[in-house]
Amino acid sequence: MNIYTITILLSILAYVIIGNYVGRKVRGLEDYFVVSRQASVLLIVGTLVASFLSTNTFTGQAGFNYDRNAAILLAPGILLCGYIYGALYFGRYLRRSRSLTVAEYFAKRFNSRRVQLVAGITVIVGIGFYLIAVSQGVALIISNLTPLSYTLALFVAWASYSSFTLYAGSRGVVITDTIMFMMFSIVTLLAAFAIFNEHGGWFAAMDSLVHLEGKEDLMAWHGMTGPDLQFKTPTEFLIWFLILMVAWSFVTAISPWQSSRYLMAKSEQVVLRSACVAAISIGVIQGLVYAAAPVVNLSNAAIEPRDEVLVWAALNILSPLLGAWLLAGLVAAALSSASTFLSLIGFNLSHDILHERGDDEKSKLNFSRKMMLVAGLLILVASVSLEQNILWFTYFAGTLFASAWGPVAIMSIWSDRITAAAAFWGITSGFLGNAIPKLLVSLDVVELPVYLDPIVIGAAISLVVVLAVSRYTSVTEIERNYRLSLLKTPIEERDENAAKKTLRYAIAVGVFGLAMTTLMLVFYVTPYQKAHTPTNVDFRFEWSSGEAIFAYSWAVLFIFMGWLMYRGTRNEYLTT
Repeated sequence: MNIYTITILLSILAYVIIGNYVGRKVRGLEDYFVVSRQASVLLIVGTLVASFLSTNTFTGQAGFNYDRNAAILLAPGILLCGYIYGALYFGRYLRRSRSLTVAEYFAKRFNSRRVQLVAGITVIVGIGFYLIAVSQGVALIISNLTPLSYTLALFVAWASYSSFTLYAGSRGVVITDTIMFMMFSIVTLLAAFAIFNEHGGWFAAMDSLVHLEGKEDLMAWHGMTGPDLQFKTPTEFLIWFLILMVAWSFVTAISPWQSSRYLMAKSEQVVLRSACVAAISIGVIQGLVYAAAPVVNLSNAAIEPRDEVLVWAALNILSPLLGAWLLAGLVAAALSSASTFLSLIGFNLSHDILHERGDDEKSKLNFSRKMMLVAGLLILVASVSLEQNILWFTYFAGTLFASAWGPVAIMSIWSDRITAAAAFWGITSGFLGNAIPKLLVSLDVVELPVYLDPIVIGAAISLVVVLAVSRYTSVTEIERNYRLSLLKTPIEERDENAAKKTLRYAIAVGVFGLAMTTLMLVFYVTPYQKAHTPTNVDFRFEWSSGEAIFAYSWAVLFIFMGWLMYRGTRNEYLTT
């Protein structure tokens, strides 16, 4: 065995040992599901980031940056804004409900068992496809780097994340997620700078990339466009980008694998702080990945498949030790998402679909573990049986919840007119309105214009259905009173010192936006424009270029998000 195989297998073994050790401390159902609601900012940030940054970031998105559009690095972090408004306008109220799952929250909010059922079913279907994609992704990485066959690698991956998730539940997931988060954050930083240094530093690499033969528009704000490419025109790219990023902001705001993390938080202040730190952390990590991937072109501009760009860099550019660490980080990113997804499927199956059996805590806990095992076995069978199609599974499942849950989740807090029937049909129609068009597009039955993405279709259908059904049905007194109870800030949450500390996190969000704009202008826009300036012409910065506008948007977005967080915290927890 080589250093890559040894490092990957040892890291997997470490996660299994740690996860199962933590599982010994699980004492009851609330501990198993939500860590007894005692998770700190570090643990919530760790599980938020680790569950979001999976193989798709380090393979699919990195490959897109490498091959088609490096300027996604420049693009404003719209999806990151979902953490801020999601925590403010949904996440803290979700925690206030004291539910064990998000589907249970819907049941309480609408006093409806069928709303809980449909929410639980969408979790199992949507997250199930995503878990298949992640499982197949990590199996491909392991099988390509070790002597293991793909099938055996898939079993090793499944057994590793299933073992501690099954035994330790959320307690094992958040601990291992946090360890994996710290691990792949550090290695991403080191690997990115090593790749830059291999090509003479960032500025030298940037100049070379602007003139890269065959990929001349790689660094332009719109990337490579043309009649034979994915995007025919810059305008088409911009429409696609804005739709996708807004949809993903709803994913980070309300999707079950993100918002459910807040149910574990020690307090509402932890919810708000964690959202701020998660947005900043993901912005930094994605920025490093998006910067490093295109630079690999200077070593090899024809990597196939393009999704393996970072794997190729680990094996051919980085030192063996750092390369092995990077590959172990890619595996960690996948395993952390997989453990979160499996726990959600198991929790929803046992708690929201079938309900726990027995009257005592121990029997309920055992039932939940059995259902987790059943769910895991079904995922293993599906992962082995279905053809490897990681991109399609991710595409299919990634934004389903933006359409299915988006309108219902936000309106469940902020609308006094949405009814249980509207919530049920809104979730159902949004899910189908997204999934069916996606399936038809994937089968080449229909071809939709870029502005009619299935995300938009599903969300629009869900919103229209919610409004229409609410108009012809009535809100019950139970629903009305429960919503009003959620809007009342608990006395124990009115901690002036804690709230003032949260205000500093809000300020940090705005500072982050300013810092990102400055970095983008200095390290991307200026060298990009200089590389396009003829040597016999004096350089003049173009303040209105597309690249510059993208850079400014970081400050605009995050100063606004920081203001929202500051204002929301001050008004809710400091104003008497």
